[in-house]
Amino acid sequence: MPELPTASPAAIAATAVRGVFRAAFLVIALALGGCTSVPPEIPFVPTGDPVADGNARLMRAPPQDRPLWECRIALEALRRGDWAKARAKLDGAILAQGGILGPRADAAKARSLFHREDTKLFVGEPYERVMVYFYRAILYWMDGEPDNARACYRTAQLLDADAAEGYKSDWVLPDFLDALASARLKIDWADSLLRAQQNFTGSLPPLDPEANVLVFVELGRGPRKYGGGEYGERLHFVPGSARARSAVLHVAGRTVRIGPQDDLTFQATTRGGRLMDTILANKADFKETADTVGDVALIGAAVSAYQPRSHRHDGLTGGLAAVGILSKIVSAATTPEADTRCWDNLPQYLGFGLLKLPVGDHPATLEFLEGEHGKALSSRPLTISVGAGPAATVLFLSEREP
Repeated sequence: MPELPTASPAAIAATAVRGVFRAAFLVIALALGGCTSVPPEIPFVPTGDPVADGNARLMRAPPQDRPLWECRIALEALRRGDWAKARAKLDGAILAQGGILGPRADAAKARSLFHREDTKLFVGEPYERVMVYFYRAILYWMDGEPDNARACYRTAQLLDADAAEGYKSDWVLPDFLDALASARLKIDWADSLLRAQQNFTGSLPPLDPEANVLVFVELGRGPRKYGGGEYGERLHFVPGSARARSAVLHVAGRTVRIGPQDDLTFQATTRGGRLMDTILANKADFKETADTVGDVALIGAAVSAYQPRSHRHDGLTGGLAAVGILSKIVSAATTPEADTRCWDNLPQYLGFGLLKLPVGDHPATLEFLEGEHGKALSSRPLTISVGAGPAATVLFLSEREP
């Protein structure tokens, strides 16, 4: 029987290297094939209407981004007085995020080396989650449901309860408004009011359960997120800003000073470290290590390949090349980037005032001030209509007109 030919070590090494390259090209081809299989996106033409444009974006958004767009649209709808649309969008966001107090499969997936954090369902940072319930509570007040508003405030404070020591549940208005709702329901409110007073250095409005006009004011533009570090693995914030720092309501011969009681940049930046920060840092370390191993192995393969034939070890060359290429592929596939999706139309400051007015229509003027007692930057006429029913009249007033 004739002896079968045997391959030389050089041929074996060359075959191994070619196999690694084929595998790498196959991975790239599959990735590109997956991209080309997605149907082309319908071009988006902005109209300048934030609600219409938001709905158009919502229709095009991937499932994990839909709660974010619902929050953005809800806030713009609130600003223009479209309570039904704001209610529907906030309820949609809350329903989609229903599991945020417990573990989520998509969140566990995002913690893996090869999945980005922003592939999970958007629930936002705790300050964003708090604001979902803060705005939903306003609509419950409008509907004459202080009990549901109270439940929203308590949920909001629960969402803020895992902050760094010294900043746990330190929002002012959720506790103050919890106390107000409790007083109207004839439930003990003392603890909630005490927490609000402890977390605020200024003076809060007198808590009057008989007040029938509730005034919510928002000022400025809130914080934005961005990724820092070599691979964008560190979540950072651009502080919010506001020219107006407070407001004054003139009505029925009275002057009511409003806010600010809560600062969203403060809430965004005093959380302390996230568990995800550690996971992303580990991802970044792994990516860097794999990249370095790949560089060293490929350099070693190149040096080995250029050795004189008498000193060359083709098997070692092929092995180093294989390790180098695979390490580079693994490094490229590792995704340490922080999730910088942001509820980017939130305000910088929140303010609240309350008063009691007779039934009827009352002409009023709202002024936005540069500081607590600074010059007026702008003024806005309005009419406050007070009904005879038990539900309070609720005003939602934004410095950022729709």
